[in-house]
Amino acid sequence: MTAMDVKSRFEATLLRPAKPGSDTSWAFLVLPREVSERLPRRGRTSVEGTLNGHPFQATLEPDGQLSHWLQVNEALLEAAGAVAGDVVTLELTPVKKEPEPEVPADFEQALAAAPEAREVWQSTTTLARVDWIHWMTSAKQLKTRAKRIDDACDMLASGKKQVCCFDQSGYYSKAFCAPEAEK
Repeated sequence: MTAMDVKSRFEATLLRPAKPGSDTSWAFLVLPREVSERLPRRGRTSVEGTLNGHPFQATLEPDGQLSHWLQVNEALLEAAGAVAGDVVTLELTPVKKEPEPEVPADFEQALAAAPEAREVWQSTTTLARVDWIHWMTSAKQLKTRAKRIDDACDMLASGKKQVCCFDQSGYYSKAFCAPEAEK
């Protein structure tokens, strides 16, 4: 049985984020580490499953602790009849084929101006593209994001198909974490 065939069933507590941004209608949960260990990768991973029996598909985010977290939007909360603070039942299975990531407009524009980079980009795998985009969009400052986009175009134009020096799990660099839960 491969990691792609594994279905995990577990319970988790829905948490309200301490800093939800402008949208206060979502919650999140952190997967138990043993569930994350059964997934095919430590970085972003797409899954399909159920929350309190309601089906969904989502991309899990790395939490920097070798596990993952799941953002639960308002529609899924309502469909599952759940609110922050509830213990919910989940079943998760990795998707058979990782969906193509949405290419951010600023990177799409940079690729359009760099034909050599665009050619290599188009020949990379879906998972490599997920990592490239995650590396760029995880920058905390616009200046850093712009530099990463320029660097990505340079690396791709030189033939690199995978972003180097990027800890997709956030564990070694502590670049990623689950949101802080409201007390």
